[in-house]
Amino acid sequence: MSLAGNGRRGTPERAPGFSGVPNLTVVADREPATSVAGPAVRLTDVTKVYGQGTRAVLALDKVSLSVKSGEFTCIIGASGCGKSTLLNLVAGLDQVSSGDLATTGQVTLMFQEPALFPWLSASKNVELALRARGVAKAERRARALELLEAVHLGGFANKRPHELSGGMRQRVAMARALAQDVDVLLMDEPFGALDAMTRDLLHDELERICTERTLTVLFVTHNVREAARLGDRVIVLSSRPGKVIEEYQVPRTGPRRMDSPEVSELAASLTDRLRVEMSRHVR
Repeated sequence: MSLAGNGRRGTPERAPGFSGVPNLTVVADREPATSVAGPAVRLTDVTKVYGQGTRAVLALDKVSLSVKSGEFTCIIGASGCGKSTLLNLVAGLDQVSSGDLATTGQVTLMFQEPALFPWLSASKNVELALRARGVAKAERRARALELLEAVHLGGFANKRPHELSGGMRQRVAMARALAQDVDVLLMDEPFGALDAMTRDLLHDELERICTERTLTVLFVTHNVREAARLGDRVIVLSSRPGKVIEEYQVPRTGPRRMDSPEVSELAASLTDRLRVEMSRHVR
């Protein structure tokens, strides 16, 4: 299962059996991910238009963005600015109208809703991703248990979704995404529906897992503090049509918390920048 080269325009081929399965939107293999040259994700003058003629809507306008392997990049912007559209394009769920988009390795998209199958246990939900990868039945159970341990749900393997809290269900969804053994993890407001304390705990888990696995993450959020807390870099998109209007490098000098002074300072700067952009848009 491969594509010629790793550049693409339009929708890539996806693995058979993945269609319609939540969080199993793995894009076909490109060139293997390595620590050598080349970004994990690269967009060059990517434009996305929905519809035609007088009803055409320009969602993204010549977006150029490069994400290094192992980098955690957050994307923020006003509602309707094209954040989710951008992730869908990178995931291969939609086609670019013009421009070039390339990824290295395998990619998966994790949505805001866990979208677990209610009749399956936590372990079986994770095993579903392993089954789609062709992992032998004898290995799937053990691997699923390892992944649940990785997100601190080792004792809940046999619980069904309705027996788990919202935060626990999202951890199962994270384990299922990791089961796909991807190089690039796309996250679309994954913690938006959770309370502040649960969200903060999942930030810690995500940060730990990304460090251990050297994952490249493209993370969409409306929460400026969340972006400042998690990101190595924060990208600000303009109001529709979405364009990159600002980039903030976020050096890591130690552990971050949502209430850390440096997080608060960056969050204030991001808020001010978004206010300026939104004010410009409504005039």
